[in-house]
Amino acid sequence: MAKISSERLRLMFVQNGVLFALIALIILFAALNPRFLSINNIQTIVLQIAELGLIALPVAFLIMQANVDLSVGSVATLSAVVGGLAMVGSGSVFVGIAVGILAGAAAGLLNGALISLAGLNSFVVTLGFMSAWSGLALFLTNGKTITGLPAEFTALGSFAPGGIRIQIILLVLALVIAWYVLNHTTRGREILAVGGNLRASQLMGLKVHNIRVSTYVVTGAVAGFVGILLAAKLGAVSPIVGQGMELSALTVVLLGGVAFEGGSGRIRSVLYGLAFVGVLKNGLVIMGISAYIQTILVGLTLVLAVALDRGIQQAVAKSIASSARRRARRLDNSAAAE
Repeated sequence: MAKISSERLRLMFVQNGVLFALIALIILFAALNPRFLSINNIQTIVLQIAELGLIALPVAFLIMQANVDLSVGSVATLSAVVGGLAMVGSGSVFVGIAVGILAGAAAGLLNGALISLAGLNSFVVTLGFMSAWSGLALFLTNGKTITGLPAEFTALGSFAPGGIRIQIILLVLALVIAWYVLNHTTRGREILAVGGNLRASQLMGLKVHNIRVSTYVVTGAVAGFVGILLAAKLGAVSPIVGQGMELSALTVVLLGGVAFEGGSGRIRSVLYGLAFVGVLKNGLVIMGISAYIQTILVGLTLVLAVALDRGIQQAVAKSIASSARRRARRLDNSAAAE
């Protein structure tokens, strides 16, 4: 019995390791600087991770179905550029937002078609588009920031109904929707099934191509929306506004325990990973750590996330194997008794 409890305890610790690490990080930064736990700083942390969280959630669904998208940061940038140009040209906020989101959805559709329908590797395809979309954004703007956006659009970036910034409200809504889809809808179960065993899903009659492509389309549309949201907050469109978001999103998702091989994941744990990244970046800023050192530490966090993902899979596999052996022994004992 003690052995069984020990195995379960180890599995629980591994699966929730990022939560324990988050608590330890909060205690550390709070001890180093009392201002860290102030209401204003907590609000700052949440506001800083809002857009990253919006992108990380659909990326999590992609990884759950054993795919990846390394182009989301570039898609956010290109969507902001295209939307900004449309907005300045037409003078219409609605047109600019719609064009930006549609551009993101189109990029997602292209990813999905090449990966699911053409059978290309998701890592290679999205890595290629990460460079392509980034280059296109620079080409369209000639490397310059787009200014002159309508005042009503830039006002959206600081819109705060009830004193809560719109970015935070959107993040909370996205977390609730993602949790509901994953745990209480057929599509959520289908995504996990496709990631767990693609061939079995096909034999079960699931519309695998539809599931995979639609997830990429949603991911692209959300990335496009995030690009627009960042432009509204900044009051201008930088041709590098989404740079690096893909790696940060991947770090969040892997820290959150979403299996890179697909087939498993929890939205709650993705939230823990998001909070960890936000707390780490904010704490380093408060401590006055160099931006260069911050970049190094965030990169090392990605390595930690991959190691954690590996550890979770090994612990789960060991636990399953151990449970199977115990069941086999019980059956053997029952047969011998008869």
